[in-house]
Amino acid sequence: MKKLQRSASLTNYAEAARALNVSPLEQLRRVNINPACLTNPDTLVPGSALIQLLENSAQAAGVENFGLRMAEERRISNLGPLAVLLRSQPTMRKALEAMRDYAYLQAEVLSLYFEERDGVLVIHEELMAERPEPMRQATELSLGVLYRTLRALLGDKWHPSAVCFRHSPPRDLSVHRRVFDTRLQFNSSIDGIVCRAVNLDEPLPAYDPENARFLQKLLDVLDTKRVQSSADRVRQLVSVLLPTGRCSIEIVAQHLGLDCRTLQRHLQRDGHSFSEILDSVRYDLAVKYLTNYEQPLKDLAELLGFSELSVFSRWFAHRFGCSATRWRLQQSSARALSPNVKPMP
Repeated sequence: MKKLQRSASLTNYAEAARALNVSPLEQLRRVNINPACLTNPDTLVPGSALIQLLENSAQAAGVENFGLRMAEERRISNLGPLAVLLRSQPTMRKALEAMRDYAYLQAEVLSLYFEERDGVLVIHEELMAERPEPMRQATELSLGVLYRTLRALLGDKWHPSAVCFRHSPPRDLSVHRRVFDTRLQFNSSIDGIVCRAVNLDEPLPAYDPENARFLQKLLDVLDTKRVQSSADRVRQLVSVLLPTGRCSIEIVAQHLGLDCRTLQRHLQRDGHSFSEILDSVRYDLAVKYLTNYEQPLKDLAELLGFSELSVFSRWFAHRFGCSATRWRLQQSSARALSPNVKPMP
């Protein structure tokens, strides 16, 4: 089943494209997105098509920050129903939990995971596309929107410790510095935001208890919370836990509030196993990470949860039919010949 998202995700797309002498209508047609969605923010479009649209547009414009240019003028109101839900939360902790649980109202490809330790909160973001593909632009767009949303909720005095990207830095950092106004970390083990956890339980300035009670009743009646399969939930957790080096079936089961045997039964019922999901996620992430041509293979092996480069190399040769170095060279050559080529399966 295709993962969908609101066409509000394309807010500012046409303006950003035209400013860079790119035809928005032509680019939309190339990925089979109806241009009418630009005027209706509630149209549902395939997430994979939107990801490809942003990558194509960045290549056509000759820039590395197309997605971030779109995020620069975003408002929390662009999130539609999700914005109303976030503004009704009493604290940042509750707002983050609502964002995690109801992000699908905006984009089904987006998954959030929070890690709190020693007074530090790490907000992990993962884009769960149907196929492995480069998604630098979509990652920067979603992180830019997340950053601006948190600033809208917490006020301009809130500053995170760092905004992190798995991909390499762009040649020009001016847009990144303008949007984020904080320390930037590239070639990171995560896509996400690091901030202090000390203010998590302080009241949010815009909290309205009456609105909160009304909205919660509405959500209870509508029961809008999506039902995810055990395999989908495990896949999301594996994606965010792999780079931490703490991705075992025991840890995943703990996050889901289950014991290992129960989790294994749930997966078997859906026709899956933990090892199969782990291998599939590694494959998808390997494709995404290898498009960062500056990242050493040793670092990539660690991001995929391998303790040794040699173990990663054997796994990669078995799954891809060649060495990681050769695969990366082939992709680099193919993109040089055809800018819009997609990753080799």
